[in-house]
Amino acid sequence: MILSLIGISILTAGFGCKITNKVTQDAMKPITLTYWRVFDGPDAFQDIIAKYKALHPFITIDYRKLRYEEYETELLNALAEDRGPDIFSIHNTWIKKYQSKLIPMPDTITMAYPVVKGTVKKEVIPELRTANSLSLKELKDNFVDVVGRDVLLEDGKIYGLPLAVDTLAMFYNKDLFNNAGISQPPQYWNKEFLQTVKKLTKQDPKKGLLQSGVALGGSSNINRFSDILTVLMMQNGAVIMDDGGQVVFNQVPLSAKGNNYNPGLEALRFYMDFSNPIKESYAWNNELPNSLDMFISGNLAIMFSYSYDLATIKAQAPKLNFSVAKLPQIEGNPPTNINFANYWVEVVSKKSKYSNEAWDFIQFMAKEEQAKSYLEKTKRPTALRSLVASQRTDNEIGVFADQVLTARSWYKGKNVVAAEEAIKEMVDTVIENTGEKLQDIINTAAARVRQTIN
Repeated sequence: MILSLIGISILTAGFGCKITNKVTQDAMKPITLTYWRVFDGPDAFQDIIAKYKALHPFITIDYRKLRYEEYETELLNALAEDRGPDIFSIHNTWIKKYQSKLIPMPDTITMAYPVVKGTVKKEVIPELRTANSLSLKELKDNFVDVVGRDVLLEDGKIYGLPLAVDTLAMFYNKDLFNNAGISQPPQYWNKEFLQTVKKLTKQDPKKGLLQSGVALGGSSNINRFSDILTVLMMQNGAVIMDDGGQVVFNQVPLSAKGNNYNPGLEALRFYMDFSNPIKESYAWNNELPNSLDMFISGNLAIMFSYSYDLATIKAQAPKLNFSVAKLPQIEGNPPTNINFANYWVEVVSKKSKYSNEAWDFIQFMAKEEQAKSYLEKTKRPTALRSLVASQRTDNEIGVFADQVLTARSWYKGKNVVAAEEAIKEMVDTVIENTGEKLQDIINTAAARVRQTIN
């Protein structure tokens, strides 16, 4: 019996060594993670990748920037042909649309770390360490609220993490304000705002617009018009989508039942008045140039957009005297503060052979030290709550960062283009003045957006 036990022990020990050696050998195999994004060049990630490479020398990050116009088509084709990236970016409104193509964050991640062993003959041996991934509590505590609502899906899994969150703000031409005797941009959507727009709008004798006070009331020639209209509805108390996932911005919410007031409908009416020639607030029509181009030319006093337009304006109109203020709110007691988010999320392909390593890299990037490096190079507002205070004082992006804590978004279904087209047709139908009731127009739009959800 003793001899038999010794023999078994020897065999077992030998078998255990082989397993350990196999795991060690696998951990030392070099792998390459392909990473696709838009907008940012490789220099934005150079330092982050170098730091990650120092921790995991066996991993190489192959970064590729694609043009926005070709990005989604190329991405979908590559994923379908099994040549897609391991890590890629998607817009926050695309997450449910791409859910079937993604692998969520695992609960734990095991990674190899180089450890120097030996006294006389030193050698680098990979040491396997297992760590917990970001928990749901950490997601909600570390990131601004809109992130948790967007990346955490019905199955309780986290499907992506952002590096930044942009917000909709008010760009205004200071020279036009000065010439009109207006010292400060309006804070609320009230009579002051309407009077400001009236003072800043100039018409020719035939009621043609020579100078516009604000880019509101239109569709295709106003950048992100659907975001502007949606946030107006949100601020006014409309529910864009109910808890059951139904689009209901055309309906009176339960909280407003009995007072005969439809907040979504009235927000649409307010928005459309700026393109109605018989209204005092008339400032926009479909014959005008694109809002960004018109702002750059100096003929538009107020435009609503995101921080990414700062670079374009400065490059094309370096002498333009403009500034950025917070998105106006609806005056009330207590005052509400609702802003709108627009951002991209880093995700992992379900077809990746290295999803474990890919998720490790995303979590590494999203930590404060690395995120701060990315934000400083790209001049973008933070997604992390811990960096909001320091960014508030930034001369360029302070306003956008100050709004991230109260920013919201909404799911536009599996066909975002179709959802936005439905909103565009709603606006255009009102402009065409076909005689159709406003309630019928908004009902039709909500029904069309509802079709994109499933």
